[in-house]
Amino acid sequence: MAEESGGAGWNWSGTYRYQAGSVHRPRTVAELQMLIGRGGPLHALGTRHSFNDIADAAELISVTDLEGEVVIDEAAPTVSVPAAMRYGDLAVVLERAGWALAHMASLPHISVAGSVATATHGSGNTNRSLSSAVTGLRLVAGTGDVVRIEHDSADFAGAVVGIGSLGVVTEVTLAIEPTFRVRQDVYERLPWEALTSDFEAVMGAGYSVSVMTDVIGETADLLWVKTRLTDDNPCTMPAELFGATAAAANLHVTKGNDPLHSTPQLGVPGPWYDRLPHFLLQYTPSSGAEIQSEYLMDRRHAPAAIAAVRELGQEIAPLLRSAEIRTTAADDFWLSPFYERNSFGIHFTWRPEGPAVASAVKRIEAALAPYEPRPHWSKVFGSGFDFDRCYPRLADFRDLAATYDPRGTFRNPFLVRTILG
Repeated sequence: MAEESGGAGWNWSGTYRYQAGSVHRPRTVAELQMLIGRGGPLHALGTRHSFNDIADAAELISVTDLEGEVVIDEAAPTVSVPAAMRYGDLAVVLERAGWALAHMASLPHISVAGSVATATHGSGNTNRSLSSAVTGLRLVAGTGDVVRIEHDSADFAGAVVGIGSLGVVTEVTLAIEPTFRVRQDVYERLPWEALTSDFEAVMGAGYSVSVMTDVIGETADLLWVKTRLTDDNPCTMPAELFGATAAAANLHVTKGNDPLHSTPQLGVPGPWYDRLPHFLLQYTPSSGAEIQSEYLMDRRHAPAAIAAVRELGQEIAPLLRSAEIRTTAADDFWLSPFYERNSFGIHFTWRPEGPAVASAVKRIEAALAPYEPRPHWSKVFGSGFDFDRCYPRLADFRDLAATYDPRGTFRNPFLVRTILG
């Protein structure tokens, strides 16, 4: 088993330094079991696309070297995937075999297990989080036992979005479907009134829809529409949509950034994996050096919550690279921010100025408090959340964590501070 000592380094954007003293890289499940048997605190480390200490502990475990392969079951139809595999790499394998995932996040650079564990998501009124594609998990629990959790298990709804508290996931099985094509069209200068007066219609204008804004403009900067194509519906898009005008060139979600890093637009059809994400796998995603925050709320609060953030515009704009408004359908995972409510989110990409961002986050959370926001687990948020109120099944989840990890091997500071106490 390989081991990196001398510190675990930084997250992908260089804005969080891991406190772990070492990173273990088991090659076999037996090595992983032996490591867990020593006791903790331990935590699994993914592709470092987190902005807080959710994936930090005294020692970390990377499963990038762990044995495993992609197995497609066309009869199911599902695909079983090594936990560390990135969505962008999986997509290429699936496309070659004529298969697809129903949806993807904006970044294809993220690992399957890490994304599932934190309910990472894309956008779309009827699209659920990436976790919703899961039909089964295999993990090595805090007991050292290898456990397979299927979709019909009583533990399934608690275990899928487990934020690393039950053990180390080694394999994920996902639902798949026949490959499909998508076109991507971007519109500029969306009137705020058009968005807030008929939020469902605007956000339902395509298979996946996002609104990009700097929160201070007289209009929202961009309306980003991804349309799923069929043989019966090749789809044409109008020159104007909800008062916004079709862009004449490829754009980046953040002003001033090179659109070369973005997936193709201008209505050119392409494979699902090359249109559903915002960014291309071969380039640095988003803005690079940045901090991110995101808050998920019941969709019925969208107009009021957007107005509340816009009122803070002049205060937060100097720190803000961009903000993105997205929608996600409800699920039944106990720790999912979308648990039992159709949601919308406001995602903030900040400049890498930690103390100033912490202050801005505090003001935003106070403004959004009436709308019962749930923060994205792996992004920066404050300490004022009552997670028992946010998550009605949290007591059940604590019982589940105690069963799978009775010694508290995976109780890192983040989990103690937020949900496990």
